Amino acid sequence: MTTVRTTPATPPPRLPVRDKAAALGRGWGGVSPMLTRLAAERATGVLVRERGTLHLADGQVVHAESPAAPGADVLLAAHGTLDADVWRQALAESVASTGSAGTGARRLTGAEAVHRAGRRLVAGGLLTPGALEMCRLTALYDAAYFALAPSSTPGRFRYGGEDGPDEPGGLSSREPEGTPGVPRPVPVADLERETLRRRDLLHRIWPDALPDEVPLTREHRPAAPSLPARRQAVLARVDGVRTASEIARELGRPAFHTLVDVRRLVAAGVVSPCPPPSFTEPEPLPVPGPPGAGLPVEPVDPHITLLKRLRDALEAL
Repeated sequence: MTTVRTTPATPPPRLPVRDKAAALGRGWGGVSPMLTRLAAERATGVLVRERGTLHLADGQVVHAESPAAPGADVLLAAHGTLDADVWRQALAESVASTGSAGTGARRLTGAEAVHRAGRRLVAGGLLTPGALEMCRLTALYDAAYFALAPSSTPGRFRYGGEDGPDEPGGLSSREPEGTPGVPRPVPVADLERETLRRRDLLHRIWPDALPDEVPLTREHRPAAPSLPARRQAVLARVDGVRTASEIARELGRPAFHTLVDVRRLVAAGVVSPCPPPSFTEPEPLPVPGPPGAGLPVEPVDPHITLLKRLRDALEAL
């Protein structure tokens, strides 16, 4: 009798498990894995997403743009802090000063032009550093909320400047800390944490996101609730054509703050989103018959008639 010596089976390898404590310490909730990777790389460039762009310098966000959110210039000019013509002049002078530096000078990116215009206004005493920084950060977080929204297309990242490699004076250059008008970068973890907080706030007010995108219409009620002045200004511009982003731009307010007011108005029952247009094809009109024939007769397919005759002949056999 032979005996066979068996060895215990090797246990299978353990499946990888994400360290939730480490993820919580990083402060991100999976808003954009690509942005998180770029932050770890300390990358510099422009992250282009479906609803906006994020400008990075050494892995931190220094500027954000979105068609759904008004820029810092709109926020500055809305309440008399700065005249709109003064901002446009400073922006044009910033671009012109770079263009006259020589034929080999790189064209300014949109973020660089905005930042240089702000520094020019601060240096000229037309704007305080605190007002500029507050409006810049408000516009950055506002645009980043829309840029980091879930999208149906993947984002793409362009390393360096938009039109060439970084040069001195660009977004990636470091200026002395505390220089008036120099933008402070925002860590990616802080930006993603704030984006998640804003999503949760809107969801708790009204869970449906349709009012954020489509034109809004009023709901006429017999006894409308009393509204604060801030929400009344939003309600006065609801006309069945404007969207929440368009109302925010007209009022000179951050788009996210306007979304909060819109969802509160929807929850109160005084505003509702316009139903989306129907793209179904209309039913074909009946073919009119000869005069005096009464109701029109629908045309009959000759192939169907032939098949019916064959069926009747087979049943008669």
